[in-house]
Amino acid sequence: MSAMSNSNWSRRSLFRAAAGMAAAGTLAACGSNNGRGGGSSGTSLTQYFHAYGEQGTEQAIKRYAKAYKDANVTTQWITAADFENKLFATLLTKNAPDLFEFHPQIQMVKSGQVADLTDIIDPVKDDFNPADIASHTVDGKVYGVRMIDDPQFFFYRPSLLEKAGVKVPETLDELIEAAAKLTTGKVKGLYLGNDLHAVINPMIWSAGANTLDDKNQIAYHTPGVVEGLKKMRQLFTSGHLLLGAPTDYWDPSALNQGLCAIQFCGMWAMPQFQQTLGDDIGIFPFPKTIDSGKQSVYNGGWSMFVNAKGKNVEAAKEYVKWLWIDQKKYQEDWATSYGFHIPPRASIAQSATKLQSGLPAEGVKLFNEFGHFDNIGWTQAMITALEDVFANSVRKGGDPEAALDKADTAVNRELKKLFG
Repeated sequence: MSAMSNSNWSRRSLFRAAAGMAAAGTLAACGSNNGRGGGSSGTSLTQYFHAYGEQGTEQAIKRYAKAYKDANVTTQWITAADFENKLFATLLTKNAPDLFEFHPQIQMVKSGQVADLTDIIDPVKDDFNPADIASHTVDGKVYGVRMIDDPQFFFYRPSLLEKAGVKVPETLDELIEAAAKLTTGKVKGLYLGNDLHAVINPMIWSAGANTLDDKNQIAYHTPGVVEGLKKMRQLFTSGHLLLGAPTDYWDPSALNQGLCAIQFCGMWAMPQFQQTLGDDIGIFPFPKTIDSGKQSVYNGGWSMFVNAKGKNVEAAKEYVKWLWIDQKKYQEDWATSYGFHIPPRASIAQSATKLQSGLPAEGVKLFNEFGHFDNIGWTQAMITALEDVFANSVRKGGDPEAALDKADTAVNRELKKLFG
């Protein structure tokens, strides 16, 4: 589900946490203070959500909360551009929410910020996508309940590819060639987002590498990734890449407004693409970075967490259980009525009729075949280290090996802090 489509901030920043809980401060009340439950219970709970761009999302979350009878649930709909910083700041104050949406981060677990939800998940654990469970698990305990899975891939206009004599790219070399052939006049061949950050992990995965291995050791520094960085530099300097677009990659405007022929984006925007382009829309995964690699799909998403340091931990867990485990109707509504997302529960995904045919079904297929999920041990500092690699070697043309060596130092420092 896209982050605030009407703002100029990067959705990618919300697919990671801020650097731990170091920054203190007070979060002023943001968003409206309605959405209270209608129950007779005297317990009051506050939940934090960032402002989604899709119409109807705020009303839906508040409608769910109002239907809950065992507590009065207030929704803070945070419209500020720096949701994560304000969330972490308020978690350190007396105004901290009882529950909040975010993404699995090992720092939150190690600092005791998020509650263990294993007891409410265990009865239905087998119904969840195993990768969603794994990405929320530390030392055998599950922290957080996944609400939606958000696969990301390339959207393209088949008519433009046909006119240019271009086949759907399966390798990064073919993507670079396609971008050149599809660039005409004011239309650029390809859009990867304004800072390119969204495609860092897919490029690594498509090189047959990973961020970390199963032993939490560096797995991204490979010859294939080095080759991929050189190819990304070639693409960046080609003149065929859309740069400085009015909206970032998570918004479908670049392709819908004819600024490019191919755009990296998320499944959440599929209905908007279809509404604007009709049947002239297709999708494909991130192509193989090198011949020995494999196509990949980044699976982002959002999860609900309980503040372990809050005053109403058990009541908050009960609400999370009620809404995100028991209320399958609401879960399907949230996943398919406001953009398209894949429900993390297998039983719901199988019954979600909107995802069973056409382009949505193709998205689900790519998700299942090529999907990669976040590693809970991959921290903000590590993310920043690889963003610096892209800045130095792709944007500035520096030596990829030197840039990766520098990243290794930063990442190993973080790994030592976390895992010894």
